[in-house]
Amino acid sequence: MDLFPAIEPYNSGQLPVSDANSLYWETVGTPTGLPIIYLHGGPGSGCTLGMRRFFDPSVFRAVLFDQRGCGRSTPRADDPATDLSANTTDQLIADIESLRERLGIQRWVVAGVSWGVSLGLAYAQAHPDRVIGMALGAITSGRRMEVEWITRDMRRIFPREWERFVEPVPEAERDGNLAAAYARLLVHPDVDVRENAALRWCEWEDTHVSLVPGWKPSPRYQDPAFRMMFTRLVTHYWGHDCFLAENQLLDGMNRLAGIPAILVHGRYDVSGPLDTAWELSHRWENSRLVVIDDAGHGDGSFTNHLVAAINTFTETPPPHTKPRAIERKICSQTPGAEHPQQSSTN
Repeated sequence: MDLFPAIEPYNSGQLPVSDANSLYWETVGTPTGLPIIYLHGGPGSGCTLGMRRFFDPSVFRAVLFDQRGCGRSTPRADDPATDLSANTTDQLIADIESLRERLGIQRWVVAGVSWGVSLGLAYAQAHPDRVIGMALGAITSGRRMEVEWITRDMRRIFPREWERFVEPVPEAERDGNLAAAYARLLVHPDVDVRENAALRWCEWEDTHVSLVPGWKPSPRYQDPAFRMMFTRLVTHYWGHDCFLAENQLLDGMNRLAGIPAILVHGRYDVSGPLDTAWELSHRWENSRLVVIDDAGHGDGSFTNHLVAAINTFTETPPPHTKPRAIERKICSQTPGAEHPQQSSTN
């Protein structure tokens, strides 16, 4: 499946929210279409123009926005003077609700990738009555073990690269919370220390997604402003355990009973191993897990499968609302494998 043609928003704006923050938002597609909100990853990646192409413009009223501190929202985290104390998961959930109310939407589909999955689950558990269904890719749950895996345990796979990753961190802090240590480096008085920390963090980000066939380094990390914005936000959230209680999202899955979901995950996703997606799918009886054999953390055929998952919500009746939806099936991207939109339920 190809992505939909590039289109311009039919509406956009800035939404003032709490603590002097302003969120950039845009809507693409059909004003009378099925509402869907897209939650970007990171934290701190922001929305890109290509994300507009995930949604059939003849069917969806798609809402995209840049989360606090990144993209076209203000103030941006690449300014070391920007205070991040008012940038938490609870505040992002409140921002999503403010945006929904601003746009006059009663209920919507929630889509997201990577960090956007954790944020989407937290939002849905706080406001299940506002969620029609969910299409989620590169599954995360914001647990400390997931952060420890990325920042420390993956040294078993990339020992040389990990040594370079921890080199800027003071030796006395290397056995502690590495994300929090990096967050301190990113507000160091010396600009060279800040810039080096942002560069080293992004080098490590590129490393732990590099095992998928055909991998290429992300060009976004070549932009010093993006590097600083992204690294300040991701280390801020990871250093605070994503502002979630341990196991909060997995333990709260009962709040999503009856909400249909499709979960898309790449088998080559070393950044986020498959076990989180697997466990989540088992706790969510109205979910279907699609495992893609040729994809990693958002590459390979991942985007095509995510778009197919989003498109299932154009079906009538909505997917996964019948008892057969509790069956589970793993779909692989291999010759002859079923397309995830056509496969039976998970």
